[in-house]
Amino acid sequence: MYDAYHAYAHLGAQIRRAAASNERIMSVWSAMHATYPLRCILAYHELIALSGFTHRRPDYGVTEIVTDTGDTIPVTETPVLTTPFSTLLRFARQDGGSDPRVLLVAPMSGHFATLLRGTIRTLLRDHQVYVTDWHNPRDIPMTHGAFGFDDFVQHIVDFLKFMGPQSHLVAVCQPAVPALAAVAVMAQDDDPDQPASLTLMAGPIDARVSPTKVNEFATSKPLDWFRQNMISTVPRGLPGAGRRVYPGFLQLTAFMSMNMDRHQKAFADLFRRRVEGDDAKADQIRTFYEEYFAIMDLDADFYLHTIETVFQKYALPEGKLLFKGRPVHPRAIRKTFLLTVEGERDDICAVGQTLAAQDLCGGLRPYMKSHHMQPGVGHYGVFNGKRWDNHVYPVVRDHIRNSN
Repeated sequence: MYDAYHAYAHLGAQIRRAAASNERIMSVWSAMHATYPLRCILAYHELIALSGFTHRRPDYGVTEIVTDTGDTIPVTETPVLTTPFSTLLRFARQDGGSDPRVLLVAPMSGHFATLLRGTIRTLLRDHQVYVTDWHNPRDIPMTHGAFGFDDFVQHIVDFLKFMGPQSHLVAVCQPAVPALAAVAVMAQDDDPDQPASLTLMAGPIDARVSPTKVNEFATSKPLDWFRQNMISTVPRGLPGAGRRVYPGFLQLTAFMSMNMDRHQKAFADLFRRRVEGDDAKADQIRTFYEEYFAIMDLDADFYLHTIETVFQKYALPEGKLLFKGRPVHPRAIRKTFLLTVEGERDDICAVGQTLAAQDLCGGLRPYMKSHHMQPGVGHYGVFNGKRWDNHVYPVVRDHIRNSN
């Protein structure tokens, strides 16, 4: 399966490069002779150049932020710790070295951590932001071994210990479960580097609550079906050749199929806006899909373990989750303030699934737990966009401030 995709993608890339080249040439001509037919041809070539997946992480592009007062402040991006599977990146405003330290755990679900650049920009208003920049498994040699659920949890623990005491942990979507597990394990060990606060955003803590199409698909087949039909091998010629993975192109195709009408409308809108000369809106759509079509694979061990423990056995809410053979007890958490955040229209992680963490963390005093349900947003609106900036982020910011 992966070999066939790789051959097709190679051919498609050549066609897209040719279309992109033609687009650049015609853009120069169009600037001088902006006729309607020429704009149509230009927009058509743009669509061809855009309509394909890439496997390299885009740049974060977070080099500065604009404050509420309109001031522009430079931002530095620094790799501070690297493993074969992830780089811990530190983003900090100029003169922001004393700001609270926040570990932002990005999803490992088919996209790169750059999908959270909007989240990063907003958090930088008041924090130093450390990001789990996951590496694409197809680029990781087999000599480094596999990467499973326990490895994900261990990375969170190691990164928190690197950052030191009184750090803060924010997990977006899929890593909500391993993030809660990591904090629980640290609490069970009475680790001095337990985070001061934990924020879980739109994550499947208990996927039994109001199952979505994503949840239903995960339970519609036995685990062996996923192993036989969803796992493939990285082709020869790539650094990770021979590694067993859940290919990113399958994940993105599945997500797109859930909202195909929306994506078709977006591409039609891009074409229309470009032809009409509304370049600002057209550029906005193009930027989104350049990021959306940048995909990464998932190591087979991690994917299958997640399907089994999170979506089929509900190990965490059932009290049966293990970390390296040890039972995980969220009730052991007593020092870390908890915030759960959900979106009213989330069709990937339904309302109530993240809230379930509140009951699991029964060792926390009531004043140390809070919940925010954001009206009118879907999954991505929880952590990106205007409502994130203006409504969700202030709640997260105050939660972090009040936990120190």
